Formats: sequence, C-alpha cells, structure tokens
Amino acid sequence: MINMDISVTPNYSYIFDFENDFIHQRTRKWMLENWTWVFYYCGIYMLVIFGGQHFMQNRPRFQLRGPLIIWNTMLAMFSIMGAARTAPELLHVLRHYGLFHSVCVPSYIEQDRVCGFWTWLFVLSKLPELGDTIFIVLRKQPLIFLHWYHHITVLIYSWFSYTEYTSSARWFIVMNYCVHSVMYSYYALKAARFNPPRFIAMIITSLQLTQMIIGCAINVWANGFLKTHGTQSCHISQRNINLSIAMYFSYFVLFARFFYKAYLAPGGHKGRRMAASLAAQNAVKQSSSPPQDNTVTSKFGIGSAGEDQAAYLRKTKAQ
Repeated sequence: MINMDISVTPNYSYIFDFENDFIHQRTRKWMLENWTWVFYYCGIYMLVIFGGQHFMQNRPRFQLRGPLIIWNTMLAMFSIMGAARTAPELLHVLRHYGLFHSVCVPSYIEQDRVCGFWTWLFVLSKLPELGDTIFIVLRKQPLIFLHWYHHITVLIYSWFSYTEYTSSARWFIVMNYCVHSVMYSYYALKAARFNPPRFIAMIITSLQLTQMIIGCAINVWANGFLKTHGTQSCHISQRNINLSIAMYFSYFVLFARFFYKAYLAPGGHKGRRMAASLAAQNAVKQSSSPPQDNTVTSKFGIGSAGEDQAAYLRKTKAQ
C-alpha cells in the first residue's frame, strides 16, 4: 500500500461542489464492471463511419456549419477547463515530489478530488469525441487511417488504464487536454470562417508530435522505475507500459508521416499551388451560387478544401 499525504494536492483557489463530491472508488468500480463495453462501442463506430461513407458516396455533402461551430467550441471549452484543473496537480507534484512520484504514484486520482474528477471526465470524453468522425463522413471529407485509429486506441487505452489507476496517465491526460485546447479552438475558428495563419496548423501538428515523444519518454522512465522499485512503489503494470509505448510510438510514426506529407514534401507544395488554382477557377464559376463551407475539420487534416484537393493530387501522384 502506497503511503500518501494530502499535501500532494495543490492549493486550488476554488473547488466546485461537483469536484468536491467526487468519490474515485465509485468510478473505478463502475469502470471495472463496464470497461469492456468499449470494444462494442468501437465496433459500432467502425460500422457507422465506413457504412456512412458508403451511404454518402452518391449523395451531396452536408454543410453542418452551425453544429460544427457548436461542437468544436464545446470541446475547446471542455479541454481548456480540463487543462486548467489538471495541469496544476502535475506541476505541483513535479516541483515538490519529483519525476518518480509523477510517474509512479496515482495521487492525482486517489487524493486530489479536483484532478480526479477531471481525469474521470477525460476518460469518459473519449467516447463522445468519436463524433468528430461523423462530421467528416457527412461532409464527405478525407478520412485518413490516423484519424480513426487514434480515436479507437485512445478510447480503449483510456478506459483500460482507469481500471488500474495507471499513475503515469497524469502526464498523458494533461498533455492531451492542453493540445486539444488549442486544436479544437482552431477548428471552431475555421468553422466560423475565421482564417488563422496557416502556420498555426503546423504548430498544432508539432505539438501532437511533441506529445508522442514525451509519451514514449514517460513510458521508458516508468519501465525503469518499475524494474528498480517494483509494483509496490510504482503503481503501473508492465502490460500497461507495453501497450502505451506501442501506442505512442505508432502515433509518432503516423503523425511524423502526416507532418512530412502536409508541410515538407516537395510534391505537397506543388499540389497546393495546383489546388489553389482549381479553387480560384471554381470560385469564378460559382460566384452566383450560395456560399459553401470549405473548412476541413478532420482531426488530422487541418486546412481548406483546396488543401483537400492537394492531398488528393499527392495521393494520385504517388499511385
């Protein structure tokens, strides 16, 4: 049994009643009894998105501008709030207790009701976040492997890890909340027809890559701590470490590949120029038509409809 003290929690300026009422034992009991349902949810998700693509194949795309603005704004606000309520715990632990505690001691759930509550919401949120893909399917945008693979594996891993109170997960939760705060805010602005500079999209993908590198590093440290201190002192299983490092490394490879093709590949720049020309021609032809929404909302395909065409041109060239 790990000996902990209440001083491991930061001094929050304000605690909401719903945070103070959080009882982690109840949520863990529920997750232990129900976490395997996640495999059914993933199966339904796959049927819906690929069946939906087949259904939409010969049908006009939906615009969904209003729902898309609301969806991304809600997720952005949720992520910002989650980051604000979980990051102080990680920083407090690192400052006062060091790296070992941050990787091996799950005080962020067991002794911090604020961080514990938002950890619970984080885990649950991975299920409704699958809705990102519904927008992609209904708007007939490119659905890349990275998108649905990431959604499914994060959902399964998050629910499984909560049953173990995986101590290193505090790192993953804070990083995910922070990156999603920026990402969904960007999507909300794009959906509302604001035009943030293109380099913001590159920064978001860079943040995602950094997240994967840190995730791999945390797992390497966790593996070392587990071997030197044992499971009594380091609250993380070897199975969880193996699953997590395989997941984060696969994300790194896929995100790096996406980053190169989207921002660095010579063919990509040429494709974007060609797409811009096509977009200009279409704009002239459709100048008398009602305006359409050309915002790309794929979680990993940030940009405009012209960039979608560029992606298609690059794919065609590669084939």
